[in-house]
This record gives sequence, structure tokens and C-alpha cells, in this order.
Amino acid sequence: MADSGGKRPRAEYRRLAAELKEAITSGEFGSGDRLPSEESLAGQYGVSRGTVRQALAVLRANGLVTSRRGTRRVILGTARTQSFFELLSFTGWAHSIGEDPGSRTVEIEHRAAVPLECEQLQLEPGSHIYRVVRLRTLSRVPVMLERAIYPERIGKLIAALPPDAPSHANPLLEEGVVFTDADHTIDLVDADADDARLLGCGEGSPLLRERRRVTDPASTPLLWSDDRFLPGTVSFTVHNSVATTALSRRRG
Repeated sequence: MADSGGKRPRAEYRRLAAELKEAITSGEFGSGDRLPSEESLAGQYGVSRGTVRQALAVLRANGLVTSRRGTRRVILGTARTQSFFELLSFTGWAHSIGEDPGSRTVEIEHRAAVPLECEQLQLEPGSHIYRVVRLRTLSRVPVMLERAIYPERIGKLIAALPPDAPSHANPLLEEGVVFTDADHTIDLVDADADDARLLGCGEGSPLLRERRRVTDPASTPLLWSDDRFLPGTVSFTVHNSVATTALSRRRG
């Protein structure tokens, strides 16, 4: 499978990710073993090292391999709980539990980043960001309000999507924006006036808040988000092991 100037890079790394996934699940490499080096995989599959790196990022995001910077990837095995993309993508998670997800963009704001946003997204002072507010539904019932901050280069892609686009994660992936790591902070917060108006709850009502900061394979922040869920709609479960830590979302 050779790289071709007539094909979009995303087709190459996604195809390679599928081939590597099949090799892993068929036991070709063995659980707990190390994958060959990026250079070896590039030669074996006839692609560039950049294509290999993107494909491995997809496998890592789906819980099939893990790695530390400067070391070869270790295969975690084929047992699957909830993939990183389902956790990152509300739409992917909703489909995984048989729900009908919906989305409506309430507001898109393009402006200079405040100091805290520069800190979270590792931007220079004076940089611009896009702030995107979306109402998320399950079976047409509002369950979550998402306030996401994107660096300007990512926000431009989001702003070009239809207001009712069910997913932002998938279109970004198709444009070569690869999510690999996320930090999650989960707590309770009182609903403000906008929360109450859009979610249909009382102002001051308790909401489950998930704050996320998502990075790419180079640890560059791509997203900082404040997601607020109505009580009784979702719960989160954390699984710890010596190999990896998995966080999953459940319908409440």
C-alpha cells in the first residue's frame, strides 16, 4: 500500500489503522508485545512515517495500543470497553448505547482569547479562539450543554459545519485532526441563566459538569470544553489497572 499524491492523507492513515487493527485482533502481534518501530511499519506497509504515526494515534485512541514518548507501542489486547472516540464524541457514545443523538449550535464566537484560555490551549497572548456553544439531545430531549473553546485553526473548521451537524469529532478526524489524549475533571455546578433556559431546568439547579482538555499526538491542545449534564441523564465510571485507566460514560 503506497502513499499516493492523488489520495488525501486521511485515507492512507485510516486504511493503515484498519489493517493494523485487524493484525492485532487476529493475534499476529500478541497481547503485551511491542509493535515494530515506526520505521519498520512504514517499510512493511509502504507508507510514510507520518502516516504510521497518525494510524498509531487512532489505535491508541481506541485502546488497542499504548506508548510513552520515545518508546515503541505496547499492545494492550483486544478486550473493548468504551473507545476514546465514544467518550470524546457525544454522538459516538449515544449511538453505542442505541440512542438517537441530536445537536444544535446555539452560538459561535470568534474573539481574542482571555488569559485562562491561552493557558489551557497553550496559546500566545493576543491569540484568537472560537467559542462554540451546543445543545445536545438524546431522542430530542435536551441532556447536555457544551461550551467548547478551540484554537483558531480548529475553530475555522467547526464554524464551516452546519449548525445541526450531529458530530464535530468525526469531521475533524476526516480533516486530519487527530485526538489522542484528554484530561477530565468532573464535579457539580449550579445552573446559570443560560443553562436553565436551554436545558429547561431551574436556575441554580445542580448539574453534572465535565471539563475536558484534549490534545493531539504532539500534546498540542485542540479543545477545552465545559459540558453540563442534567441530573439523571448520564453517569461516569472509572476503571483503573496497572496497564491503563479507562473512563466511560453511562446513560443515567
